[in-house]
Amino acid sequence: MVDIDGGSGSPTPRKRADARRNEEALLDAAAAAFVASGVDVPVRDIAARAGVGVGTIYRHFPTRADLIVAVYRHQVEACAEAGPALLANSATPHAALARWIDLFVDFLVTKHGLAEALRSNDAAFETLHAYFLDRLVPVCVRLLDAAATAGEILPDVNAYELLRGVGNLCIGAENDPRYDARRMVALLIAGLRLH
Repeated sequence: MVDIDGGSGSPTPRKRADARRNEEALLDAAAAAFVASGVDVPVRDIAARAGVGVGTIYRHFPTRADLIVAVYRHQVEACAEAGPALLANSATPHAALARWIDLFVDFLVTKHGLAEALRSNDAAFETLHAYFLDRLVPVCVRLLDAAATAGEILPDVNAYELLRGVGNLCIGAENDPRYDARRMVALLIAGLRLH
């Protein structure tokens, strides 16, 4: 299948819908395996979870770094796409913001081993942090602006600082069963409200 690229006349290949669904299922299976066992989980475990052969994974993602990057980007996209949907379907902008931050926390606390992988010397990971910021900060800005315009939160909240603060509250949450990062983040978000 070929898609004509926005008027430039140059054809670019586009995956069939079933191929995209299969790849998404594989990425979801890999993400679940990463949550359960960390990013070093054996590829055969990911393949079994996805219901495919190991060769299928390597055909799509030749290296573990390729798979980690794809899972990370897939989850960043899901988080980014959730923001506008929550804003459109929530009772208030603050409720949308709180739910989106909750999804962001899920994203952060389920990244077993990702921080170490991102600090490695693998070139595949170099652009991930910028990608993360480029996709998620504007979504947070939109949610914050909507909540501020509605008079629900303080008007001068910086999206980057908020996401950084949430991230800091999530550090180590997976290693300490006595620490509830979600509760601490909920207190932070509640503190944004105008009373």
